[in-house]
Amino acid sequence: MKNSNTQNLRLGIFVILGITIFVLAVYFIGNRQNLFGDNSIIISVFKDVSGLQRGNNVRFAGVNVGTVKDIQIINDTSIAVSMRVDERTMNLIRKNSLATISSDGLVGSMVVNLLPGENNSGLAPPVKFGDTIASISKIATADMLTTLNTTNENAALLTADLLKITNSINKGEGTLGALIKDEEMAGNFKKSIEGLRQTTQNVSAMVNRINAIINEVSYKESVAGVLLSDTTAAKQIEGIITNLEISALQISNMTTNLEQVSYDIRKGEGTLDYLLNDPGAVDKLDATLENIAKATKKFDESMEALQHNILLRRYFEKQARIKQREEAKPDE
Repeated sequence: MKNSNTQNLRLGIFVILGITIFVLAVYFIGNRQNLFGDNSIIISVFKDVSGLQRGNNVRFAGVNVGTVKDIQIINDTSIAVSMRVDERTMNLIRKNSLATISSDGLVGSMVVNLLPGENNSGLAPPVKFGDTIASISKIATADMLTTLNTTNENAALLTADLLKITNSINKGEGTLGALIKDEEMAGNFKKSIEGLRQTTQNVSAMVNRINAIINEVSYKESVAGVLLSDTTAAKQIEGIITNLEISALQISNMTTNLEQVSYDIRKGEGTLDYLLNDPGAVDKLDATLENIAKATKKFDESMEALQHNILLRRYFEKQARIKQREEAKPDE
């Protein structure tokens, strides 16, 4: 009888403990899932939920404020995620807030992060029951791993190519390898660099000498300065050039005339040809000049006789006095 009572007591204690543990578990799980508090529902639409499940946490600014209530596929590019959020945090979540899906750690479960809006977040009204907030997509862990894998493959190929280049250089192959391994080519290259440096120094010295010459030239007093700055000199030079052009044209015309005269002489035309080629013309010209000389002499004798004539003597004396007075005047 005593054994039966002891067993019943133990069974009662075990049942009470089980019920207590069950109630506590339901309470903690319900409290974690926001089943027993005042909750509101907000919705966000994503293109890809990246493995999100019902019951996953919803976080606002890194703090758990709710859980995922439902996931519904609208079409092939839209998936609606309903979130059960604590009513006490609804006033903190604005309508311009953003929802994004990320993983809880590198390999943890997925969570929905609610991010405050960037533009005038404090001025936007808070969300209400059933409101839909915008969503953004972040790079998923799988995408990151795929990108990292591609990067690793490219790095491996690059390392292989660098290894080939290094081996070629060590063997003295190619221009770079020859420069590193071939001492003669390295010496020639060094000489070329030295020659280039010497040439650069010479050019620099020449430029300095030219600058010194330019600095020594007086711009205002030099011909170059006059030509560049004096407008009068420029006009005079322009006039000289114009006169040279006119002279060149006149010389050209004179040359043409001389060619015509030469042509006429060769053809036996004109007075010059007559004087040059007719023997009698020279004798006639000499006789004419002799007659002119005789006539001039007779004219002088006649004028001398007129000066001694009584009627004209006073006239010639008057003319002589006037001429003497003009010669006696000082030159102005």
